[in-house]
Amino acid sequence: MKYTPHTPDEVREMLSSLGLNTIDELFSDIPEEIKLKRPLNLPSGMSELEVKKHLANLAAKNGSADKYTVFLGAGVYDHYVPAVVNHILLRSEFYTAYTPYQAEMSQGVLQSIFEYQTMICELTGLDITNASMYDGGSALAEAALMAVNQTRRDKVLVLATVHPEYRSVVKTYTWGPEIEVVEVPYKNGIVDLEKLEELIDDKTAAVLVQHPNFFGQLEPVEEISRLIHAQKGLLVVAVDPISLGILKPPAEYGADIAVGDGQALGNGLSFGGPHLGFFAARKDLARRMPGRLVGLTTDKEGNRGFVLTLQAREQHIRREKATSNICSNQALNALAATVYLATVGKKGLKEIALQSLQKAHYTYERLIGEGYEPLFTGPFFKEFVVKVKDEEEITQKLLKHNILAGPGISRFYPELAPALMIAVTEKRTREEIDSLVEVLGGDR
Repeated sequence: MKYTPHTPDEVREMLSSLGLNTIDELFSDIPEEIKLKRPLNLPSGMSELEVKKHLANLAAKNGSADKYTVFLGAGVYDHYVPAVVNHILLRSEFYTAYTPYQAEMSQGVLQSIFEYQTMICELTGLDITNASMYDGGSALAEAALMAVNQTRRDKVLVLATVHPEYRSVVKTYTWGPEIEVVEVPYKNGIVDLEKLEELIDDKTAAVLVQHPNFFGQLEPVEEISRLIHAQKGLLVVAVDPISLGILKPPAEYGADIAVGDGQALGNGLSFGGPHLGFFAARKDLARRMPGRLVGLTTDKEGNRGFVLTLQAREQHIRREKATSNICSNQALNALAATVYLATVGKKGLKEIALQSLQKAHYTYERLIGEGYEPLFTGPFFKEFVVKVKDEEEITQKLLKHNILAGPGISRFYPELAPALMIAVTEKRTREEIDSLVEVLGGDR
């Protein structure tokens, strides 16, 4: 069936009902200089069958992770998503659910959020978790504001090895409240501890760390924790949740707040979003936590029930008293993380982390054997950076072999260019890794 346009008589009748004579009168408020002086460049109408075929042809022009071997890093990772994740997400009671204000109508959604909070607490070792944030960057920025409010200090230190986009979000969030943000330089891919010690003082609310950091390197988190706590500030650490399958949970090295991006937990690459940000903290910081928390309680008859417990945002209390002005969250993405973690379990998460670690180090050793020089030589988890002759040229060469790697480091750290970031997850096979090395072998 094709679209049938209105007849001239029908158009005149509609205009007449508005007290107008011509179409031009309808748009008289639009300045002449910005009006399009030609017909729209649109094709003629198509049937539903024709539209589906046309859209399929357009979609086929895009590449996908199913057709390419993905070694992309920098915060978005090609981990395997079990089929059950999308099966649960596509249930209408989840993907159409709004904020569960009415507990009596929202027990399923509330329970799923409570389960999510419980799992994030178990991962991080901390006491409380909120019901998710937008992404890792906004979670880190909210943690900076929370640390300032808790300590009543107006300066935060952020390591230069924290993801550049995370640091940008932190600066945006702290600009309005006029919070001083000081970047701490790095040395050989990790924080310069001597410089950090010089910068920490009794006005420092928190140190913001990423572990593993943007370069994939492991930071000396125990020493950083000692330095900031000696000045009664807070340690805020952004972590890769997959790494927590084998690395110490943040609570064990003294983190007061742990945040991160949950994309790796059952959420696809999706061209870079949407993501979810997780946010965990010590129990005594609960009333300063942004967003909302779901709690477990009992009704008057003793039955278990789930409710929104703390909702200290501007929709619920006076705006000036709100801990955050965040007006939504990523509940569906958090549900994906919940289903993922419940599916893989503790042993599965450890196995995924170990495979990512081992395969990344196999890739690293193969490339070093081919004559490539690492940008940094410290311990790393699943991501590392190697020096190359030309970032764009090598990226395009890999692309011709259906291999995606990068990004080039010049985009974020021009002083370190040219170099290429390579991330390896449990999905990569020996054959895929060897193919990457073979293609790169001729461009040392």
